[in-house]
Amino acid sequence: MTLPFFWVDAFSAQVFGGNPAGVVPLARWPADALMQRIAAENGLSETAFLVRTGPERLQLRWFTPACEVDLCGHATLAAAFVTFAFTGQAGDRVVFESRSGPLPVVRGADGRLELDFPARPARPVPAPAGLLRGLGATPAFTAQARDTLCVFATEAEVRALRPDFAALAEVETFGVIATAPGVECDFVSRFFAPRAGVPEDPVTGSAHCTLVPYWAERLGRDTLEARQVSARGGRLRCVLDGERVRIAGHCALYLRGEIQV
Repeated sequence: MTLPFFWVDAFSAQVFGGNPAGVVPLARWPADALMQRIAAENGLSETAFLVRTGPERLQLRWFTPACEVDLCGHATLAAAFVTFAFTGQAGDRVVFESRSGPLPVVRGADGRLELDFPARPARPVPAPAGLLRGLGATPAFTAQARDTLCVFATEAEVRALRPDFAALAEVETFGVIATAPGVECDFVSRFFAPRAGVPEDPVTGSAHCTLVPYWAERLGRDTLEARQVSARGGRLRCVLDGERVRIAGHCALYLRGEIQV
């Protein structure tokens, strides 16, 4: 079987930045086990698989090297980029049908793509068992949604984190978000998900479903500029819109080829 494959750097206008995602457009769904093996072989934090169901609608699934996930921002951005640039998609809007419901994506005049995702506000909780040992630092505040939100006082503290990923993988949570006020933006973050086979994700759109409600309330503004301060780094423009979060960024194509399986 020959499958088209695209490697896209999401949340970056140039290659070698943002978060790399694999995108595999399909005519029909193969076995789940095959998609999981492709994602593991790719070794990217997520590989997106999509099947068209209508003129503006596609089904979308995401796999890390270790498991299928319920929501992924950067791979959705990459999937929209491929859909507009390489599949003959008309107009400037597509809707992805996913395990997290319909996810519209709109292409702006500047080429930036805007995701429309569900907000996932976190509720305050004590730090889960093992979290502080795994992070090697103590946040000022912790809260829980799908991921554990860890709020620090300064950007420097977030940048300085050197987690013990083996210890962090023992924490009962999908992922860990570390965040703080930004020096040159509204807030910064890093994201760790060793339980899902992703020790540190370069830029994590889905984490902003939790970050944006928190920072919008704290700063008293619905429109925010964010930076993910991983080694690769990424820029995100975010808007809290009721129970939805809009997250916008650019994409750059790194590789186009074929998978032989």
